[in-house]
Amino acid sequence: MKKILVVVDMQNDFIDGSLGTKEALSIVEAVKKKILSYPPENVIATMDTHQEDYMDTQEGRNLPVVHCIEGSDGWEIREDIKAILSDAAIYKKPTFGSTALAKDLKKRSLKEDIELEVIGLCTDICVVSNALLLKAFMPEVKITVDASCCAGVTPEKHLAALETMRSCQIHVIDR
Repeated sequence: MKKILVVVDMQNDFIDGSLGTKEALSIVEAVKKKILSYPPENVIATMDTHQEDYMDTQEGRNLPVVHCIEGSDGWEIREDIKAILSDAAIYKKPTFGSTALAKDLKKRSLKEDIELEVIGLCTDICVVSNALLLKAFMPEVKITVDASCCAGVTPEKHLAALETMRSCQIHVIDR
């Protein structure tokens, strides 16, 4: 059984930038420790990736805060995390969940037994979206979310997203 870690959107804008929170800052060390607990080749990361026309998109109209514009400092993965993701495959995603990641992991699951662990930001938007997408593509693959390595837009939304994932048979742990 190969365990794969999916690190969702540990980007500057979500940690201490335009959408940063104290909760996001508080998980950085736990995320780094979790990444280092996996073989580098078993770590995958995603990056929320928007363009200059973000405010003209549906997401921009519903969340009118410019963030993660490709090439900006806010779009970059936090430097100390990026340094330990040097061998990770990185998926740029223009929306909450990455269908490319789900398709690639599904192909991999057909060749070998895998188990997935998902961590990152924000629990109630991109973490839950990716976890549910992965579960939809691979209903028989065990998927775990480590709540201690996730933060939501608010603490209440973080807890609500964890409950949603539990309801959909995603294992939630808090180490």
